[in-house]
Amino acid sequence: MSSEVPDESPIVLFDGVCNLCNGFVQFIVPRDPAGKIHFASLQSDVGQELLAAHDLPTDALESIVLVEGDDCYVKSAAVARIAAHLGGVYALLSALRYLPRPIRDRAYDFVAARRYRWFGRKEQCLMPTGDVRTRFLE
Repeated sequence: MSSEVPDESPIVLFDGVCNLCNGFVQFIVPRDPAGKIHFASLQSDVGQELLAAHDLPTDALESIVLVEGDDCYVKSAAVARIAAHLGGVYALLSALRYLPRPIRDRAYDFVAARRYRWFGRKEQCLMPTGDVRTRFLE
């Protein structure tokens, strides 16, 4: 795993013990063959530093976060922006940003509040292997 945060690369922060969140990361990886998207768990030192740098809570955030340089997206805005990065048919999901944020985030919060019950949780964060490992930040 890398310890350097790439300057302009988008970084997805995710709940490292959440099965749904880990599944989302595993969905992104093969759809980003250029490897431009990097990852860090919310629980990691890098994740905590990035949350603090963007004035986000470091103790109880229940969201996917996308960090792009000085910009930061959370909840449904992060999902829509990640979809735009993936391109192709997935870019169609980026149109979600035209729905009012309270509606999008209410749906996001509904799933987030039930994610452990519906999808379970791990005892520890995902340990990537192979070439993907360099895209995970410590």
